[in-house]
Amino acid sequence: MLSSFMVAVFTVIFAANPLITHAVTKQTETAKTGADDLSIIMVGDILLHDGIEKCAKQEDGKYDFSELFKHTGDVIEAADLAIVNQEVVIGGEELRVTGYPSFNAPYAIADDLAEAGFDIACHATNHALDRGARGIRNCLDHWKEVKPHVTPIGIYNSESDSKEICIYEKNGYKIAVLNYTYGTNGIALPEGMPYAVNLLDEKKVKEDLAKAESTADFTIVCPHWGTEYSHGISDSQKKWAKIFVDNGADLVIGTHPHVIEPVEKLTSSDGKVVPVYYSLGNYVNWTSGSGKGTADRMVGAMAVVKLSKDKNGDIGVSDYGVKPLMTHVESKINGSTVFFLEEYTQARAFQNEIRWKDPDFSYKYCEDLCYTIFEEDLWR
Repeated sequence: MLSSFMVAVFTVIFAANPLITHAVTKQTETAKTGADDLSIIMVGDILLHDGIEKCAKQEDGKYDFSELFKHTGDVIEAADLAIVNQEVVIGGEELRVTGYPSFNAPYAIADDLAEAGFDIACHATNHALDRGARGIRNCLDHWKEVKPHVTPIGIYNSESDSKEICIYEKNGYKIAVLNYTYGTNGIALPEGMPYAVNLLDEKKVKEDLAKAESTADFTIVCPHWGTEYSHGISDSQKKWAKIFVDNGADLVIGTHPHVIEPVEKLTSSDGKVVPVYYSLGNYVNWTSGSGKGTADRMVGAMAVVKLSKDKNGDIGVSDYGVKPLMTHVESKINGSTVFFLEEYTQARAFQNEIRWKDPDFSYKYCEDLCYTIFEEDLWR
């Protein structure tokens, strides 16, 4: 660790039908957009490696993850709809809290996600079955009993629930949000629960999109897809993006690669233009990897989208972009947090312990990466 003198020195140097739907409603005030607009944000993977969990464990033995959202919480709370990819199942302490490779999170992360202002938690990930059927039941029971104002999607306790789609209502908008994963790391679906996790099955995806088209004004698809640690867009992502867009999706926001990937505009078969975020990267992580490219895993992005109504009352995307993010990690209680890149500094980067795993890590390295992946006019 740096001495207080050295920290001060670096700070001075670097400061610079029958259709079944599930309706949810956010009660907070409208974000700072037009009176008829709706603001949406989404962040990528909440990836709770051992180091993140150790930082969150307080002196009394309880977990507190609120520090993760300290520097981004105002933007999350201000959004009319805030979505998060909860990468790891929240099975609670009774199922043993663990990091990579078989994850299980304490209930406190759900509590702090709710407190931060998230409305929808995507759970269809490759780690959804890391604690089997019991992990899914514990996770869904906690959301329902303790934080009912947050809607978990992508995992299910019952077949009837799996046939529902999430419809979020706010400011006169009805937004469908769908979530699927490419797989579950080879873990079979629990016996008697073939519906437990939403998989990228073309028949189901098309059926869900048809329901969304009939019941909602706007449809967001959140796929867990792509190639880990690759900034490129895979053939599978291209295939699924076309399926989503041609079958009614109005916005696609992807996760899983653990690094940021480009944002593109796709045109559907009927001429509709749809923004596709291929990967938001990690919101937070403390990767066990090391060497070249490890620094890339500390860079994420917040998708920032505005919906508006035209003179005919039709709803569409009127603005979209990204706010780049930085995971900051230090080995101490509350030592892990997330900053917007614009609020990060080289002095902070010098204290980030990821430098021990990848000496390329620096503020400039991360900024350059963002400029490489995201067109400048997308920055918000």
